[in-house]
Amino acid sequence: MLIYVKQERRKDEIVEPRVVGAYEVASEVFRDARKIFKTPPGMGSESFPYRIKLKPLKIFTKPVDFKSLIPELKFITNKKRWSGHLMGKAMREIPEEDFQVITSRA
Repeated sequence: MLIYVKQERRKDEIVEPRVVGAYEVASEVFRDARKIFKTPPGMGSESFPYRIKLKPLKIFTKPVDFKSLIPELKFITNKKRWSGHLMGKAMREIPEEDFQVITSRA
């Protein structure tokens, strides 16, 4: 599993989309309604109760710039409107080849 962080604004700075680490899924899905982080604006009081445990494989010391990867990624078929391949999905399966491209840049 790769952790992708979407583009965000921090005061007057735009932080580009990036991949920050690779993890292995270390459990089956389980339910736990305890709050573990502050709910993002506009999401109400969601507690995200369906969870999995993760085992870190590699936490990138320098995040991998996602936009520079787009030409090489097979799962992104529309290179001009690439963000549509990520929107509205908490998780998305990608080919092993794309996983290797991304982790090789870390």
